[in-house]
Amino acid sequence: MPLEETAAALLLNPADDVAVARRRIAKGEPTGLSGVTANQLIPRGHKVALRYIPAGKVLRKFGQVIGVATQDIAAGDHVHMHNLAMSETGADHQFAVETDETGMLPPDLCRTFMGYDRGAGGVGTRNFIGIVTTVNCSATVSRYIADHFNRMGGLDGFNSVDGVVALTHGLGCAISNASEGYRYLTRTIQGYARHPNFGGIIMVGLGCETNQIQPILEHYKLEEGERFRTMNIQAMGGTRKTIDAACSMIREMLPGVNAARRTKQPLSGLKVALECGGSDGYSGITANPALGVASDLIVRNGGTSCLAETPEIYGAEHLLTRRAVTPEVGRKLMDRIAWWRDYTARNGAELNNNPSFGNKQGGLTTILEKSLGAVAKGGSMPLKAVYEYAEIIDEPGFVFMDTPGYDPVAVTGQVAGGCNVVCFTTGRGSVSGWKPAPTLKIATNTEMYEHMREDMDIDTGGIATGTDSIESAGTRIFERILAVASGEKTVSETFDYGDNEFVPWQVGAIT
Repeated sequence: MPLEETAAALLLNPADDVAVARRRIAKGEPTGLSGVTANQLIPRGHKVALRYIPAGKVLRKFGQVIGVATQDIAAGDHVHMHNLAMSETGADHQFAVETDETGMLPPDLCRTFMGYDRGAGGVGTRNFIGIVTTVNCSATVSRYIADHFNRMGGLDGFNSVDGVVALTHGLGCAISNASEGYRYLTRTIQGYARHPNFGGIIMVGLGCETNQIQPILEHYKLEEGERFRTMNIQAMGGTRKTIDAACSMIREMLPGVNAARRTKQPLSGLKVALECGGSDGYSGITANPALGVASDLIVRNGGTSCLAETPEIYGAEHLLTRRAVTPEVGRKLMDRIAWWRDYTARNGAELNNNPSFGNKQGGLTTILEKSLGAVAKGGSMPLKAVYEYAEIIDEPGFVFMDTPGYDPVAVTGQVAGGCNVVCFTTGRGSVSGWKPAPTLKIATNTEMYEHMREDMDIDTGGIATGTDSIESAGTRIFERILAVASGEKTVSETFDYGDNEFVPWQVGAIT
């Protein structure tokens, strides 16, 4: 049902101590809830207290603890950084108690999309050629190769090829090949090398780097052939010779890649990354729960949706462990939370370093509050698996991948895992794209959507104003996902964005 339209503030749960301003509420203006009047200006998306809250008492939003009052708070007060702080939730972590898969459709009733059948390699939603670099030292060469085809006419006559993507990064040497960082990097590289949105791949190294090509091929069982080639600059005899040789290899690939055609595919071939960035006070009210509805529809039709950003489920992980299909899956999620506690501590940080500056401007105060809104992207279906960073996603249904909260790194891991569409909710206006996966931008509020309309695909702001519902917006997102998976361009793609968001997770010492 649409949210009630007349009140200036939204009450999300009867147990809540605060409501969220659906618009700017002036000092002295009634909120429309419980006879409460604003004592100060309440910015749009920010919280207003609905009752007296003494210092030291926990506050609830979404029916869950989001922090503790650091001073006495009167009904009508603005609740934010000045009077609310992080606290332990005391949440009860139960495992595998909400695993109902009611609503799963029989195969003959499941929706389909038009994709590229790569056989055992999965189903592609795009038809790119990729240049995967093993080390930063081969980045410039790789960009020259891509530019030859994208900007200098090298793709003329090959209209079914979406482009050539140079996947460059700042890593690959001065790291231990026994480290976590090395495993994450090589796992990411091999995930992109076998991604179904690529019809062809060339892997380019320098030659003397720590991150050698041959160990990657051997460990991950990658075999060279017509559509997968490797080379290193030193063995080729320098940069120009490498560029010429790589361009020749791609020209040999082009007829075969161009011949690929979309065919009707089951949603079991669809893997959707669920991501949020530049969040605001509406993210957990509009776009995220609407994307959760779309996630449920994907899963019920046989597809896969992947939630990520472990620091941004912190404080809400108990909602996911309840949905784990087995206690083991739930405990694996808790193991990743424990890893993050240790990781942040040994680096002089804490998980509540998040929310970001922009999140706070948008009305989010603690990581608990942000996480409760972020986890809504995952809908309500059972949690089938938990993956480490960039692991290949091989379990259909709703899954989780351990990643940082930093958007480029998180989505890079999800795409390496096989996600072939990205859904990105934003309240402040994030503008990234992630080639080779098309990226749908979903605005949490209409004001930002209108202001940045060239960069946003879908507006869910009507949920907050009462002119739309979470269910109808979620269904709209689901239909748009299928259209994009079938070839419809996102706004990011119309501007050819997405060349610079390949950012593997850098963990460990660089020596």
